[in-house]
Amino acid sequence: MTIYLALLRGINVGGHNKLKMAELRTSLESLGLQNVKTYIQSGNVLFGWNDGAEILHKQIESKIEEDFGISSAVIIRTKEELQEIINHCPFSEQDISKAASSAKGESLHVALLQEIPSNEGIDKLSACVNEREQCAVNGRNIYLLFHDSIRNSKLGNQLNKIGVPATVRNWKTLNKLLSMSEELD
Repeated sequence: MTIYLALLRGINVGGHNKLKMAELRTSLESLGLQNVKTYIQSGNVLFGWNDGAEILHKQIESKIEEDFGISSAVIIRTKEELQEIINHCPFSEQDISKAASSAKGESLHVALLQEIPSNEGIDKLSACVNEREQCAVNGRNIYLLFHDSIRNSKLGNQLNKIGVPATVRNWKTLNKLLSMSEELD
């Protein structure tokens, strides 16, 4: 059995797309997902699955729409892919510490995308990079480092314009999800 992570975009944010995690777990178990666990209220779901994942995000998106009337992009990663994301952070510890010393909230985030963005989408992001807002694209993942805050950042706002469904998680959340996925294994 492969351990997967489903990251839902825009769940329980600012009073919109309210979804109770217990109800979400029950709903997803009806798809045949095994050992379904959730982490915090923002749509982080871990589970075991024996079949391929090619259409898994579409099945979960459809199930959430059917059961809750919520349209949410779902990003799927395996436990191994999550481990690679964490192992291959392009920013040095020194860069992260420097950003964290002045950031309001978390400084390091990863945007997880359903597919690799086009060069045009990457160019839109790159146009907003400066010494206070940095990014590094690695396939279906975009690492984001903020010296101030992701809120109201030009770089963060460009993520909606890259033409690929994406959701963002901070570094602390990704590490917690990896720890939880290891417990499921």
